[in-house]
Amino acid sequence: MQNLSDYELMLLIKGKQHTAVSVLYDRYAGLIYSFAWKALKDEQAARDIVQAVFLRLWTTESDYDPDKGRFTSWLLTITRNITTDTLRKKRRDNAGVVPYVPEELEQIADAHTPSPEDRAERQSFKEQIRGAYRHLSKQQIMLLEHFYWQGYSLGELAAIYNQPLGTVKNRLHQTLKILRRHLVAEEEGI
Repeated sequence: MQNLSDYELMLLIKGKQHTAVSVLYDRYAGLIYSFAWKALKDEQAARDIVQAVFLRLWTTESDYDPDKGRFTSWLLTITRNITTDTLRKKRRDNAGVVPYVPEELEQIADAHTPSPEDRAERQSFKEQIRGAYRHLSKQQIMLLEHFYWQGYSLGELAAIYNQPLGTVKNRLHQTLKILRRHLVAEEEGI
């Protein structure tokens, strides 16, 4: 089962094959944990996110479509949504701002020892992101950090930046377009 693609494993999960979840867990628990830990800075909360993501994979009716993008992107979108919900709940409970300290992309924990191919792919992806970030202004990077890592909604960001909601939406949209364009260019080796 280790040789099956992520898509094939997801098909088995839809058929309620427990071992398929276990294989995906071994492949991606470290990535999910590191994403959640970076956003939450809380070990137990990050572990809870990992559990929630795999529970969602087991129970969800939505399907991964390989024609729409990479499995890791789809999985990290699920992770981001659950993490954002957790951050917002924490902010409501504490009625304060969640402190955030940017970190290097180097701290990615792995639950298992990745293969040399996995390490090379992950390193390549980090370099692509770093390369694409060079094309963003400090304000654009801050907007991405607030929205994706700190879990602020667009309405909250409009209030924080004291700007109209439409302006914040447009700036985020433009920032994502720049990032996407340069990530594609990096991937194609242009």
